[in-house]
Amino acid sequence: MSHVKRTILLDCDPGLDDAVALMLAAGDPRIELAAVTTVAGNQTLEKVTDNARRLAGLLGVSAPVASGCARPLVRTPAWSTVHGDSGLGGVTLTADPVPLDPRHAVDLIIDTVLDREPGSVTLVPVGPLSNIAMAIRKEPRIIERVREVVLMGGAYHAGNRTAVAEFNVLTDPEAAAIVFGEPWPVTMVGLDLTWQALATPDVLARIAAVDTAAARIVVDMLGSYAAAYRAHRFLDAPPVHDPCAVAYVIDPTLITTRRAPIAVELTGTATLGMTVADFRDPDPQCSTQVAVDLDVGRFWELVIAALARLP
Repeated sequence: MSHVKRTILLDCDPGLDDAVALMLAAGDPRIELAAVTTVAGNQTLEKVTDNARRLAGLLGVSAPVASGCARPLVRTPAWSTVHGDSGLGGVTLTADPVPLDPRHAVDLIIDTVLDREPGSVTLVPVGPLSNIAMAIRKEPRIIERVREVVLMGGAYHAGNRTAVAEFNVLTDPEAAAIVFGEPWPVTMVGLDLTWQALATPDVLARIAAVDTAAARIVVDMLGSYAAAYRAHRFLDAPPVHDPCAVAYVIDPTLITTRRAPIAVELTGTATLGMTVADFRDPDPQCSTQVAVDLDVGRFWELVIAALARLP
């Protein structure tokens, strides 16, 4: 496993699994968290930004936190049902929120990439891709300076918002098409992978045994998440999507990937937001790849170890 510290910008919409992703990024010593940006998705921009600021306060995150796009580029907003009215289920965070950076998230993304050495910043968007797409359009120079984009979103088999479309991509498919269409390295950590990361009762028991404030909050959040999945999807163990993208940056050997061009469907009646991965015979120069298999045991060891390091 590599012990080289990786610099990331986490673009998120907390969100129960976004919260766990932020905790993993804050708790693993191989990650330098350069910035946190928020985007409307799981809940309204106001709510997810407040959640991110309070989580940053709880975790002692010193990176700037900035608020971004309040709606998709073109479409009407539609919030998730599994994260509850606050975005964090039934969990209330009492930590004081960190100050909000005065810059728009799009500008913080651009500044973070341009102010660092070329090839040093990895973008990790785990919500709708509105902020990333807008940053590309406003300052195209970031495309050649970003090390890679590791995003949670999409699916090459089955969706969760529709039969073929995943929530983050379907929320802003035009933004996703922009991000996938640029010539930078993109790893799609989609549902085909993240549905392997289930928060089973055994996993929850192991997290509870850590018995830190952060771990106790995760147990409460994942308990709320499990209840929502039982109500909406009739499953006892919810998939914890977003930390998988952070885990890949920390240790790429946790996840098997396949190189493939990826197109986002923008005009289909039943297929809007579908991420079409073409596995037939990818060009060796193809810059996009999809995650296909997760080392589940090592993934949860990574998450639990990070939680043990947090306050």
